[in-house]
Amino acid sequence: MRRRELMLLLGGAMTAARGLRAQQKAMPVIGYLSSGSLGPNAIYLAAFHKGLSETGYVEGQNLAIEYRWAEGHYDRLPGLAADLVDAKVDVIATGGTPPVLAAKGATSTMPIVFSSGDPVEGGVIASLSRPGGNLTGVNMMNTELMPKRLELLSELVPQARVIALLVNPNNAIAERIIRDVQEAARAKGLPLHILKVGAEGEFETAFASLGQLHAGALIVPNDPFFTSRREQLVTLAARHAVPAIYDFREYAAAGGPSWFPRPA
Repeated sequence: MRRRELMLLLGGAMTAARGLRAQQKAMPVIGYLSSGSLGPNAIYLAAFHKGLSETGYVEGQNLAIEYRWAEGHYDRLPGLAADLVDAKVDVIATGGTPPVLAAKGATSTMPIVFSSGDPVEGGVIASLSRPGGNLTGVNMMNTELMPKRLELLSELVPQARVIALLVNPNNAIAERIIRDVQEAARAKGLPLHILKVGAEGEFETAFASLGQLHAGALIVPNDPFFTSRREQLVTLAARHAVPAIYDFREYAAAGGPSWFPRPA
């Protein structure tokens, strides 16, 4: 999540918290559910704390936060979400389709504030106009922009005759991403190879296959698992000399995009 999405999350979270204060609660509690780990997400957490302070809330003084980190293991999310419900937090703040779905599955009454790619396609809400239930949040539009990223990449690297797409099969919207990018690739007349990586140890193998597939460029979509390992992805793209396009500025801060001509 970028700072703007975190601020929007914060606004929804604190709206719920203010209502709870009106009910004479001494200190509201936010449940912070993340599919990643603390280290790579420290910058987002700092923005979250900054936003809290700008609205008058300081953790440990007039607000408590319960953190739950899945460390990239999406299968842990349902248990972590249930743990926050058991802890009776006042609101759950989360981002990314997998943790949002986990929170949704854990409670139908506790307020959930989220940011995610297409929340309708991901099964988070019924519709944008009438989301219903106990969830509200922000559509980050990352999924909808995937075909545009392929178009942009093909213009920036016109010599690339084959494009590779990295996807996390554990993400509920992986098939939507594949379908949309495949349609865009067909429109451009470009072969598209799908590289599925759902565990940390699979990155090396996936990148090693780029040469065998003659892939001249790589698309890395929005996925919390990938974002939390952005330094590893940028390093591998540089090592294998493949131009890559990412969705967040944090990849650039980590050293990418990397534009290297593939050796003849």
